[in-house]
Amino acid sequence: MSEERQRAQAPPPPRGTRPVIEVKGLTNRFGEQTVHENLDLDVNAGEILGVVGGSGTGKSVLMRSIIGLQKPVSGEVHVFGEQMIGRSSDEAKNVRRRWGVLFQGGALFSTLTLAENVEVPLREYYPALGETLLDEIASYKIAMSGLPTESAPKYPSELSGGMKKRAGLARALALDPELLFLDEPTAGLDPIGAAAFDDLIKSLKETLGLTVFLITHDLDTLYAICDRVAVLADKKVIACGTIDELLALDHPWIQEYFNGPRGRVAADAAERNADKPVPTMAQAAALTGGEAEA
Repeated sequence: MSEERQRAQAPPPPRGTRPVIEVKGLTNRFGEQTVHENLDLDVNAGEILGVVGGSGTGKSVLMRSIIGLQKPVSGEVHVFGEQMIGRSSDEAKNVRRRWGVLFQGGALFSTLTLAENVEVPLREYYPALGETLLDEIASYKIAMSGLPTESAPKYPSELSGGMKKRAGLARALALDPELLFLDEPTAGLDPIGAAAFDDLIKSLKETLGLTVFLITHDLDTLYAICDRVAVLADKKVIACGTIDELLALDHPWIQEYFNGPRGRVAADAAERNADKPVPTMAQAAALTGGEAEA
């Protein structure tokens, strides 16, 4: 491993620092099918954690369990030190306002404009905000996500697939979250657009001090921006660490995934880009916005 990549890896959290997300003994079942069984996972403050696994391993189910959209059979989920399982919606509200979520495909409301979609969480948590301030905040978040400001009055049906993802990101950023959940954010994007989106996420993380829980199949994303990677298999997180730490393991899925042809190409690209500076948020948004308009 190069010295540049060694320096780029996130340092371990200070001793005694509690993880932002703690999942202990999580079990999820759908009928007779067990998706997770006694799954454990910690996500540290300030890191981008990539979550990978084969089809059907429950990556999205894990995310939904953490954010309260899936009720597990058993286990514990703590976010910011707060127990999330078994709490009412009102009890969990103060924790939920501290995170943002980008679902697959953006999950936008089809009857609302882009700006109105971004304003949804603002209206929920801050009902006293005036229309002028709501519009100003929405415009700022749209720009942060790399979309042109003239896209604000457009409806989701008028946006491309890539623009819908960025619109979902703008909505996820609406409440100035400390924690960001991203479900397959680069799926369906061309390589240039995906790389620009990766740069944007890394810049947002650095600028805003975000912790990021990122589900992806994109090996380029894992190498480019993830501090650690959690591997889901056999109904559990079988390993969690840097890519180099994972490569030292002899689990067949891990070896096939990271040492296959696509993995080798992604590793080579990461080595070539090791000295590339992290773009500023404005630079990354400009690159992403240019792709979105294309």
